[in-house]
Amino acid sequence: MNLNLTMWYQAGVFFILALFTMKFVWPPLIGAIDARRQKIADGLAAADRARTEAQVAEKRVQAQLASAGEEGQKRVLDAEKRAQLIIDEAKNTASAEAARIIAAAKAEADNQVTKAREELRDQVATLAVKGAEQILKREVNAAAHADLLGQLKTEL
Repeated sequence: MNLNLTMWYQAGVFFILALFTMKFVWPPLIGAIDARRQKIADGLAAADRARTEAQVAEKRVQAQLASAGEEGQKRVLDAEKRAQLIIDEAKNTASAEAARIIAAAKAEADNQVTKAREELRDQVATLAVKGAEQILKREVNAAAHADLLGQLKTEL
């Protein structure tokens, strides 16, 4: 009987230990396991969200890079157009300046030709008067015959 009582005693102790374990040990362990499970699930969800956000951010970066590339190309084209306009403007300015210089040179040449003609006319008139003087063997007064000399200049 002693064996039987020991067995009942062991069964009671086991039952009390099982109740104690179920009442005081299992709830904190199950809570810790559940908390860890929830923490892992939250971490996985955060990782999924981060992966999705990273994909969205990568797409946004790609779009911004494409936009920046297009903007850069547009700026290069604008700069090339502006440079061409500046070159054309410089050419037009140079052409206008060249035309002005040529016109001034032509006017100066015309003035010099006119002046040379006037001097030549005066010299021819003087020579004509001297020739006439020698032919007539008398002195011709240039002041007295100014009308005649003026007419002679216009004919030359």
